Amino acid sequence: MKNIIIAFSAALLLASCGSKTAEKESPESKPEATENVVTLTDTQYKNAGIETGKLEKRDVSSTIQVNGRIQAPPQNLITVSVPMGGYLKSTNLLPGTPVKKGERIAVMKGPEYIQLQQDYLTANAQYHYLKSEYERQKGLNETKATSDKVFEQAKADYLRQLATLKALGEKLKLIGLNPANVTADNISETISIYSPINGFVNSVNVNIGKYVSPTDALFELINPSKIYLSLKVFGADINKLSVGQEIVAFSNTDPDKKYPCKIAFISRSISEENATEVRCHFEKYDKSLIPGMFMNAEIQVSSSEGAALPDAAVVRYGNGQYIFLAKGNNQFEMQEVKTGNSENGYVAILNAENLKNQKVVTKGAYTLLMALKNEGEEE
Repeated sequence: MKNIIIAFSAALLLASCGSKTAEKESPESKPEATENVVTLTDTQYKNAGIETGKLEKRDVSSTIQVNGRIQAPPQNLITVSVPMGGYLKSTNLLPGTPVKKGERIAVMKGPEYIQLQQDYLTANAQYHYLKSEYERQKGLNETKATSDKVFEQAKADYLRQLATLKALGEKLKLIGLNPANVTADNISETISIYSPINGFVNSVNVNIGKYVSPTDALFELINPSKIYLSLKVFGADINKLSVGQEIVAFSNTDPDKKYPCKIAFISRSISEENATEVRCHFEKYDKSLIPGMFMNAEIQVSSSEGAALPDAAVVRYGNGQYIFLAKGNNQFEMQEVKTGNSENGYVAILNAENLKNQKVVTKGAYTLLMALKNEGEEE
């Protein structure tokens, strides 16, 4: 009885092993593969969604990826200050506020402005008196009714007062007051500050009621019409660039929005980082472009026609790049290739001599790679 049980158990074990072996060798279960060739069953081929194509002739450009910042030239970056100290009485400016040339952007007040107008009016009155005295002494001197010394003194006093009046008048102009309009009846404690450019406010450095000295910057204004993109280009890439070359810039926050530019200037000096400044002008101004903004850029440096395949046709394995050739009967052979530049979904194939008229897998290449390598590992 014991022998019968042992024999029965052995039979079951053999049957089980035979079933597993048959399952493993079933042509519908797993692909057959050699070192570089994989064969799929009809079901596997259908599920893999394999598509094939041939080499295409395409222009594939070489692209340099660089970055930099938007800047404004010095003549377009304006610091607004007040020539004579005072308190900020009012302003409506905020960073980003648009301004027009000649628009009043702030009002200042202070006793200094009152004093300057008083000094001007006093000097003006003294000037007219000394002018009359000079003319009177001149007439008397011509008839020898007075001495030359008295006449010269009157002349000197008159000219000195004229210089004082002119200087005070220029000071009034500096703070925005017209000397011709200053009278004893309209002395004002306030002066107005006007925008010198069309543009927008980059920064506001004061608040209402703060005392501002002549060395303080109230506002920083920018005329955005001449902003440019300053890029850093490193190493051997510098020699690939030229003035007039087209580039495409984009920001990290909105990489899908492209800004066409052209290279306008290439610096001849190299920094300690082995980088050169490349200045680019935007083809069209966009109000979203603000000085100081970080930007990325792509520069096409060369373009040549050659054999190319879709990016999906090339797979990486180890340190190499490979494609799969369709050999018929659901059989595919993996072959190593050398690739060049990649652009617009296509990659250049450098060793394309032996691939002419060959059917190349353009979709499903990674599925074939996994099938091939998984089979190889199990073996």
